[in-house]
Formats: sequence, C-alpha cells, structure tokens
Amino acid sequence: MNKQQGFTLIELVVVITILAILAAFALPRFAQLSEQAHRSSIRATAGALASGVALTKVQWVSNGFTVATTDLKGFGNGDVDVSENGWPTATSGSSNTNMNATECREVWTGVLQSNAPKITGAEADYAVTTSGGNCVFTYQMDGLGSTIGYNADTGEISTSIN
Repeated sequence: MNKQQGFTLIELVVVITILAILAAFALPRFAQLSEQAHRSSIRATAGALASGVALTKVQWVSNGFTVATTDLKGFGNGDVDVSENGWPTATSGSSNTNMNATECREVWTGVLQSNAPKITGAEADYAVTTSGGNCVFTYQMDGLGSTIGYNADTGEISTSIN
C-alpha cells in the first residue's frame, strides 16, 4: 500500500485564508510607516535649514558685521551672502531679501551644503518657487504638496505638512 503525503485542499485553503487576513492588517500599517517617514524627512530637512540659517547669522555676528555682506567668511564655503540683518540671501553677490527662485536655490545649497536634498533635476526632492518674495520648497517625493518656507527678512523657517 502506497501512501501519498502532502497537504489536503482544505489545509491549503485555511493557510491561504490566514495569510490573507494577516496581509489585510499589515498593508495599512506599512503604508502609514511610509507616510510617517516622508513627514519625518520634511521635518528633518526644515530643522537642518533652520540650523544652517541660524549658524549663518551667528557667523555674521561673530565676524562683527552690522551691514549686508557678500561671501561670509568662516561659514561653509565662504560664499554665502547675507542681508543687513544677517540672514542668508544668496551665493551670487545678492543681499536682496525679496528672493527669486535662483537665490532660493543658492541659499539652500549654500546653507545645507553637500548633504542637502536635491532641488534640481528630474529626480529632485524639492521644487523651488517663491511667494511674496519668500522661498518655498515643495516636497516632491509623496505628491502631497508639503512645503518648507524661508523668509529672508526674519530668518524664519516654516513648514506645512499635508
């Protein structure tokens, strides 16, 4: 008498059903983790930008300046330009606080330097625009339109996470 070994059809259906139930509970949790990761990334980038802006002002004050300055020595690559209040405005010789998109890009790269998220190219992490003379960096990775704002008049960094 030959006995065949294996699983019955009922056993296979039960296992598949159990796996389907587990997947139904796990998938929403994984989607939520991805959402949380995007939000954390935006907050971390905003914090890094705020720190860089504050450090620029500290260096400007430490250097004894009280007027707009180009190529601030002692900070980063020494090419950051600051306004009459000490806030970064560009790297191309501009101390104008009414920012345009090019100056916003320059502040981003000048203050955040080599580890900055990408703001140019097809796979940019952030799109750069302006609103009322302030920089607006829109997060592109999740398509929800979350933003980081920079006001060169006050040095304020704001975030709007969707």
